[in-house]
Amino acid sequence: MNGPSEAEETGTVSRITKNVRLGLMILFAWAIPMSVAAAPFAAYVMDARTGNEIYSQNANTRLHPASLTKMMTLYMAFNAIERGQVRLDSKFLVSSHAASQPPSRLGLRAGQRIELRYLIRAAAVKSANDAATTIGEGLAGSEPKFAAQMTAMAKALGMSNTNFRNANGLTVEGHYSTARDMSVLGRRLFYDYPQYYNIFSRRSADAGIATVSSTNKRFLDSYEGADGIKTGYTRAAGFNLTASAKRGSKRIIATVLGGNSTAHRNAVMAQLLDAGFGKAPTRAREVKPAPPELIVAEPKKVVRRVVQVARAEPAAPAAAAASTVRLSASDRPVARASSASVVTPAAITAAVSRAQAAAKRGDDRIAASSRPVRKPGPAVATASTKGSEELLATARPASRPEGDVPADAALVESVRPTPAPRDDKSASAGQAQPTASLFMMSTPVPTEADAQPAPQLALAETTAPVPPAARQDTIILTSLAPNEADEDVAREIVSRDPSAGRGYGVTLGLYRSQREAEQLLLRTALQENGTLGNAASHVANTKRGFQPNFTGMSKETAELACGRLSARQLDCTVVGP
Repeated sequence: MNGPSEAEETGTVSRITKNVRLGLMILFAWAIPMSVAAAPFAAYVMDARTGNEIYSQNANTRLHPASLTKMMTLYMAFNAIERGQVRLDSKFLVSSHAASQPPSRLGLRAGQRIELRYLIRAAAVKSANDAATTIGEGLAGSEPKFAAQMTAMAKALGMSNTNFRNANGLTVEGHYSTARDMSVLGRRLFYDYPQYYNIFSRRSADAGIATVSSTNKRFLDSYEGADGIKTGYTRAAGFNLTASAKRGSKRIIATVLGGNSTAHRNAVMAQLLDAGFGKAPTRAREVKPAPPELIVAEPKKVVRRVVQVARAEPAAPAAAAASTVRLSASDRPVARASSASVVTPAAITAAVSRAQAAAKRGDDRIAASSRPVRKPGPAVATASTKGSEELLATARPASRPEGDVPADAALVESVRPTPAPRDDKSASAGQAQPTASLFMMSTPVPTEADAQPAPQLALAETTAPVPPAARQDTIILTSLAPNEADEDVAREIVSRDPSAGRGYGVTLGLYRSQREAEQLLLRTALQENGTLGNAASHVANTKRGFQPNFTGMSKETAELACGRLSARQLDCTVVGP
C-alpha cells in the first residue's frame, strides 16, 4: 500500500485544531526532563469565571496531592470561622502528634497554645505540616475525624475523586486527589472565602513564633498576574502546584501534578496559564459556584425550657384568713398529665374537707397539690386595684408573722404575661378577677437537677370574706388565649425614636470600579447580616475611586461591624455623623 501523498499530509496538518496544538505544546515542554520523571504527570486548566475546562491531561487520574491538601485544611478553617465555631484569635493546643510532624514545619512544641491566625499563615505561606495538623485536631478533636470531614466537604464541593487521610498531605495509603479536583478547590477558595484569599499571595507572614517565607514566592514573582495558590511536594507526588492568575477581565486557575522540579513545574504552569489566557473569551458571564450542601457543624446543644404553671387549692371557707397560690415547675404541658394525677370532683370534695379542717385548727395556709387543680380564687381581688404589674411581685399578709412566709416566695417574672379568661364559677361573688395570665415561660435551665424549689405567689388577705358560691365539676387549668375583656388593664409601653443615635456608618476602602464596590457590599451584607442589621448600603463615587459604605447605624453597631470586618482583613473605618 502506498503511503499518503504530500498533498494529503499538508491537508492533515491544516486540520489540526487549537486544542491539539495546545496539547502538543504542553507535551513538548514536558518531554525535556521526562527521563527523570518522579511521578505521573497530570494537568488541568479552567476559566475561573465560569468553571469551564480549557485544557486537561490525565485530569481525573488519582495521584498524591502532597501539600495541596492544605487548601482543604484552610477551607475548613475558614468555614469554621464564618460559622462562629472558632475565631482567628482562638488558641489551639499543640499535641505531641502535631509537634512530631516532619518538615516543612513551623517549629511548634507539644503543649504549646497558639492562635489560629498564626496557624493559618504558617500552613498557607510556609506549608507547615505541624501547623496544618494542629488546625485539624483543634477543629475536629483528632486528625482522623478531621480527615473524614475534609472528604465529606470535598464531595459536597463536587470533588468526586478525592479522599483525605490527614490534614497536611504527607503520603499515606488512601490519600489521593486529581488535577481537576484541586482546580475546583482552588476556585472555591477564591469565590467562597474572598476575604481570606489574599493569604495565598503573601510572600512572607508573621506566624507568631517566626516570620515565614512563601514556598510559592518564585512563581508569584515571575508570572504576571499570579496571586496564588498553593505548592506541594513529596517524593511520591513530585512537584505540584495549583495556581491562579488574573489579566484584564480573565482569571485562569490551573493545576500541575507530578512535576520534576520547582523550575520545571513553574515553567509548565506558565505555559498552561498562557494558553488559558489565549483561549478564554474576553467576555464571559461569571457563574459563581453554589454554596456546598454540606455544613460541618458541632452537635447541637439541647436547651431545656421549663414551663411554670400556676395552680391553687380550692378556696377556703369564710373562716380562712387568706389563701396561698404556689407555682410548680413542669417539663411538659399540663394537657399531658398522667392518669395518676387526673383531678376528679371527688378529689376536690376531699381537698375542701381537708381545707375546712385546717381552717378550724387555725392554719391559714393551704399546701399545694402535686398537680394543678384550680385557678386563683377571690384572693386576687385586692391585687387588681394596684395594676397588673403588681401581680409579678410578692404580696405578704400584714397579719402573718415573718417566719410563716416561705423563702421561695419570689415569682420569676414572665417575659410575656398574657391575661387568661375565667369562667370558674367557684370564685366568690362580687370580687375582681385576675388581670394577668399565670401561664408563664421561665428562663432556660440546663438540667432537672438545677431546677429550684417551686416559687409561690402569696396573695393579700381578703378584707371582707364572702361565702363561696356553689362549685361546679368543671376544672379549668389554664389558657393560652388572651382575655379580651381585660384590655383596659394599664400597660406601660416603652418606645424610642428609631433614628436616634443612628448617624454612624462604616466605609470599606476604595475600589477602581463601581461593580467591584457593589459586590463587596453585597458579600458583606450577607456575611454580617446579624451585625449590620438594617444599615443602608451605597457606593460613593469619589475622585479617588468608588467607596462602598454602610450607613444609618449606632456608634456601637458601627464599631462592632468594623471590628468584625477588620478581623477578616478588610479595610474598614468608622465614620461619625
